[in-house]
Amino acid sequence: MFFELQHTDSRTEARAGVVHTDHGDIMTPIFMPVGTVGTVKGVPFRDLKEDIKAQIILGNTYHLYLRPGTEILHKAGGLHRFEGWDRPILTDSGGYQVFSLTDIRKMTDDGVQFSSHIDGRKLMFTPENVMDIEREIGADIMMAFDECCPGTADKKYALSSMERTHRWLDRCIKRFDETECPYGYKQHLFPIVQGCVYTDLRQEAAKRLSDLDRDGYAIGGLAVGEPTEVMYEMIEVVNDILPKNKPRYLMGVGTPWNILEAIERGVDMFDCVMPTRNGRNGMIFTQNGVINMRNKKWEDDFTELDPAGTSYVDHAYTRAYVRHLIHSEEMLGLEILSIHNLAFYLWLVGEARKHILAGDYKSWKDEMIPRITARL
Repeated sequence: MFFELQHTDSRTEARAGVVHTDHGDIMTPIFMPVGTVGTVKGVPFRDLKEDIKAQIILGNTYHLYLRPGTEILHKAGGLHRFEGWDRPILTDSGGYQVFSLTDIRKMTDDGVQFSSHIDGRKLMFTPENVMDIEREIGADIMMAFDECCPGTADKKYALSSMERTHRWLDRCIKRFDETECPYGYKQHLFPIVQGCVYTDLRQEAAKRLSDLDRDGYAIGGLAVGEPTEVMYEMIEVVNDILPKNKPRYLMGVGTPWNILEAIERGVDMFDCVMPTRNGRNGMIFTQNGVINMRNKKWEDDFTELDPAGTSYVDHAYTRAYVRHLIHSEEMLGLEILSIHNLAFYLWLVGEARKHILAGDYKSWKDEMIPRITARL
């Protein structure tokens, strides 16, 4: 069994479960730190394991293909051994780069041609070679190659994009099913539900993908320009159709409050660069609100970063000290804030799991969101 659904909250669609992989179990709901090029930026793996308690991290197919390349990764025995991470890894397929790198890519039905952002060389991504690349990277969970449609697209474009994603998916599945992991363990393929902000397209995509009976499903093309309430609506539409006994992964989302709302709507897995990116810009999330550590008001504040967070952060650091590090342009300050934010995210989904199992997720979530969204 790949996914074990343990409990569903009686008042919401929130779920607690376990994803079983050959590199370890993942307790859901879960947040997955983003390690685009083989590292979670600014965060040592020791801290990911011991302080942050990450159960799974991400890698990016496009970036890892460019550097260090699949030949090096294969020689190393896959990304796990290359970077020294013995827990599960999920890889994006490069579909987000189809959305984000529009100025250096050309898309056809066959695939997408990119001009490398590193040296300008041409590279072609097709559903088949993306599956081969993800096999060589060695991810436990592989994403199908898709087109991430902008949230502001009109319906004609959204339909065309969704249909292209489905044609690519058929090719991904064929290639995946006729190949094996080069390192001898089980890999799993997640199709991605697209359809932009159009209910009928999302329903069509969710039904089509559900019939494929794969190990899990991703919801893509959200948090890419559409209003937040529309994002929540699309999550509800899709999760009403996706199989209950398979994990659901909401790609690239988002803020802590986005995550709590999506958990309420039945999402199990999340990733986002926000914890580390915001940390590197001096912003942290706490149980009582969001703090911009660059502000002068923290200059002589000798309280802990998050006084309520005794279970997830090293409290040797005060706000005044970390602000000093940031204004002195010391790398340690940005590292501390990145670790803090990731620890907060993992603590938050861990608490969500506890309250789902206890049966009071709705009341806990409704109490938490006003607290964590406050600006301190």
